[in-house]
Amino acid sequence: MMKKIYLAFAGVFVLGFASYGAMNVVFDYTNEMEFCTSCHSMKINYEEYKETAHYNNASGVRATCSDCHVPKEFVPKVTAKIIAVKDIYHEFLGNFAVSSEIKNDPEAYLAHFEANRWRMANIVWDKMKANDSAECRTCHSYDAMDFDQQGRSAQRRHPRAIADGETCIDCHKGVAHHEPMEPLVSKAELPY
Repeated sequence: MMKKIYLAFAGVFVLGFASYGAMNVVFDYTNEMEFCTSCHSMKINYEEYKETAHYNNASGVRATCSDCHVPKEFVPKVTAKIIAVKDIYHEFLGNFAVSSEIKNDPEAYLAHFEANRWRMANIVWDKMKANDSAECRTCHSYDAMDFDQQGRSAQRRHPRAIADGETCIDCHKGVAHHEPMEPLVSKAELPY
């Protein structure tokens, strides 16, 4: 009887270890830049990103999509991956945020993207604000900054941001993609 219990525990352990390993392989694959940018819906974001210092810089260090959009801690990472499954599902269906007619017309697709950019950006900004820009802080740390080596504006603003409890995204919203313009409020929406 004890031998069967030991075998059952060993089987559960091996199965759990194999599942964890398989999950990590899937997570690593879905964190690759090639995977993230293989979707049609990410082409605009990818082209914008290639214009930034996170892609092309003197040090040769390149932040990838997952560095900024996927948490490093296990539970938040799993949560982010589960939420992202809906995006992959809609991409495979061919209806990610747009109809196939718009998707196949570059001008209409760009117009649709721009019309929704503010809403989409705010979803990401709100998440980053809520987690104290955790993804940024895996590479950038106030403690490691040499304020004397920074530009005059950063020399003034970073110490003030620390004192005020601000997080990275409070000031750096357009750092990796074009910062969208806030939509104008129509006169019909004004409260007076």
